[in-house]
Amino acid sequence: MDKRPLGLSALKVVPLAFGGNVFGWTADEKMSFALLDAFVEAGGNLVDTADVYSHWVPGNAGGESEAIIGKWLKQGGGRRERIVLATKLGKPMGPDQHGLSPAYMQRALDASLRRLQTDCIDLYQSHEDDPHTPLADTLGTFQRFIEQGKVRVIGASNYDGARFAEALRVSREQGLPRYETLQPEYSLVAREAYEREYAALVAREKVSVIPFFSLASGFLTGKYRNAADLEGRARSGMLKPYATPRGWRVVEALRDIAARHGATPAQVSLAWLMAQADIAAPIASATTLDQLRDIVGALGLALSAADLAQLTAVSG
Repeated sequence: MDKRPLGLSALKVVPLAFGGNVFGWTADEKMSFALLDAFVEAGGNLVDTADVYSHWVPGNAGGESEAIIGKWLKQGGGRRERIVLATKLGKPMGPDQHGLSPAYMQRALDASLRRLQTDCIDLYQSHEDDPHTPLADTLGTFQRFIEQGKVRVIGASNYDGARFAEALRVSREQGLPRYETLQPEYSLVAREAYEREYAALVAREKVSVIPFFSLASGFLTGKYRNAADLEGRARSGMLKPYATPRGWRVVEALRDIAARHGATPAQVSLAWLMAQADIAAPIASATTLDQLRDIVGALGLALSAADLAQLTAVSG
């Protein structure tokens, strides 16, 4: 039985998402095209991006990732029909370009559709909460987008548990579309916040989870064995929160299980996530074809009950 609610099930999502944050940042246009082609050929279909990607890069204004995806889609060959297209709005793009007010949401949607060169976004997500806009106003605007055929399903990212629960209540009480998906951080080395704040809520409400940082910014790929391996790395600051005694025990367990299956630590880590209740599709990124082949290999990896129990215990 499909564990996902009707809203997301209708999109027929393959349980692994490609993170488009790298497009226009660490993957140029040519490589981005190659990665997207390889992802689809390997059986993946959910491509997740955001209008703000990659605003943080010097010289970028935001929208670079969406523009690259749009150019890729424009090549034709059935590309649009083969993917589930997800993007997000709400994070700052510039002065007076942020939030979830109805007026700004209309501007953001029009800009994303233009960059993506499509007439419909399959999964449109609030990238972060806007405490200054009533939830009913935001959800009512999403309703209009859905009625216009420009959006199919909506979701949310970076909402705290109480606010997300409130959004679901407002949808239910006012007959508005609800957030069918939630994007929180969740991985073998970042379990506590999700399991404390969201797990019971999404299970009760039958919301599908699309976790980001599924490989903990590369910490769970197996390339790092100990703290010395992080020294001098450009991303060491991002990785150090995971580099705890527990984190290194998780890495050791991943390598052990991967060896037994002829797999890689990244594949084992993603397969553990896919096996968790309410997880629809963990998000993983790649900047090379080798990395892409590694992550999509998780789709064919079936972990045993003992494997799953070992990982759950060591990461708990």
